[in-house]
Amino acid sequence: MELKDVQSLYDPREIPIDKVGIKGIRYPVSVLDRRRGLQHTVAEINMFVDLPREFKGTHMSRFIEILNEFREEIHIRNIPAILDRMRERLAAKVAHLEIRFPYFLKKEAPVSRAPSLMEYQCLIAGAKGESYLDILLGVKVPVMTVCPCSQAISEIGAHNQRGEVDLRVRFKRFVWLEDLIEIVESSASSPIYPLLKRPDEKFVTETAHRQPRFVEDVVREVARRLLDHPDITWFAVSAENFESIHAHNAYAYIERTKG
Repeated sequence: MELKDVQSLYDPREIPIDKVGIKGIRYPVSVLDRRRGLQHTVAEINMFVDLPREFKGTHMSRFIEILNEFREEIHIRNIPAILDRMRERLAAKVAHLEIRFPYFLKKEAPVSRAPSLMEYQCLIAGAKGESYLDILLGVKVPVMTVCPCSQAISEIGAHNQRGEVDLRVRFKRFVWLEDLIEIVESSASSPIYPLLKRPDEKFVTETAHRQPRFVEDVVREVARRLLDHPDITWFAVSAENFESIHAHNAYAYIERTKG
């Protein structure tokens, strides 16, 4: 007996839907790694398409089928192919794909050179229509900042805190995640390290106090570097400090389209 295809039935309300699909599916992916070629990780994936006004629903199972078709070939270089496949299989004009994943880099302590793994939360997002393709790359980078005001008015020391910088970019040529992470870390008072021995702690503390930064300084430093970057066409950067002596967080944001 042929089963009824309810999703393809006519919807009398005739209201088109901008995005419909699946959210929060966890799936193994491969990410381009500058040092090792590929890094295998587990991502949380969202997949959406537009739905014309005449259809009652989309076919949710087809999103999973598309993921299974590509399997571990899900990385930034074939995002356009995945989006094309979504548009084809779901008879859509526009397809959207969001991939969030942890990315690990080997990081050495600044003095002892003790190695450890540092985790960064990353994002690859794509949208494709009949005449356009939009790819966005993002990183969330933990940093340390020392307050310039506290340092200027205190006879001894200054308050410092961890913060998080959220950077998203569009580009005309491929950009490594590692390059974006380095830009952010060099814009703060100090990077964060997963493993520090006593000589490393001394180095990090003294280095951070030699370059105190407000959240305003952090986003401006990141913006300055990205404005000079030949391959970046758009960026949005925010910095949030998890303040150590205040009951609130400090926040700053810059968004720019180059050219």
